[in-house]
Amino acid sequence: MLGGVSSEHRSGFVNIVGNPNVGKSTLMNILVGEKISIITSKAQTTRHRIMGIVNTPLLQIVYSDTPGVLKPNYKMQESMLEFSESALGDADVLVYVTDTVEKPTKHDTFLRRVASLECPVLLVINKIDLTTQEGLEALISEWKELLPKAEIFPASALHKFNMEQLKKRIEDLIPLSPPYFDKDALTDKPARFFVTEIIREKILLYYQKEIPYSTEVVVEEFKEEDALIRIRAVIVVERDSQKGIVIGHGGQALKKVGAMARKDLEKFFEKKIFLETYVKVEKDWRNRDNFLRAYGYKID
Repeated sequence: MLGGVSSEHRSGFVNIVGNPNVGKSTLMNILVGEKISIITSKAQTTRHRIMGIVNTPLLQIVYSDTPGVLKPNYKMQESMLEFSESALGDADVLVYVTDTVEKPTKHDTFLRRVASLECPVLLVINKIDLTTQEGLEALISEWKELLPKAEIFPASALHKFNMEQLKKRIEDLIPLSPPYFDKDALTDKPARFFVTEIIREKILLYYQKEIPYSTEVVVEEFKEEDALIRIRAVIVVERDSQKGIVIGHGGQALKKVGAMARKDLEKFFEKKIFLETYVKVEKDWRNRDNFLRAYGYKID
């Protein structure tokens, strides 16, 4: 024992990366055993690097979910790519997620960086329920050429197929180390962050086209009382026309999103929630450094 921690204690960072919409967030939530990352069928749902922490008496695994790797079209996406790239630098174990729809290519710059890593790489081929045995075998062969050092796990996160085997292998690879976080910690994010994520998830589910990608959620007030949490949140959009769509006729769209979010917030915090939502326009915020800094996309 050293400082109350056994010399047999193991801790490590397990970072989950991959292209958009391959199931990284679903996998993250299964591995952590809690809903840490929001999930929708839309690409680019995850915008930040989000940590979920699993603790047992002799083990601490710090999982990271990251934004999907993509070619940036505006400054916010540049920051999202930086979050994904940072996950290559501090991983004790890297979990690279692909699926049976995605076609691997040797021209992928990010993939070449993954291939050059010294740490163990576990390649998860997700959504195997969407292909044939023959198709899967062909995919495995292609991936072995691109990531020859990786261990390959065919899986279905949605159906929880091969998840226990993946968890066991991750545990086996975690190095001896004292814990990096308190042993009762679940995440590195504050409560306000999960408020913004839950509201943003409902926006992604309720609105179509560009609207969800043009919005950000800011928590202006979070007051916790004995049996109630009072939350005031602002939904930021880029244009006046978007504000009208988010509010909807007679405010009905905004009320619907608020009601959906409140239900999940009450489940998450296990308390009654009083939620007020407003909409504000900040022109072209996704390309403005001051807003990206304020919303947590840039760290000086």
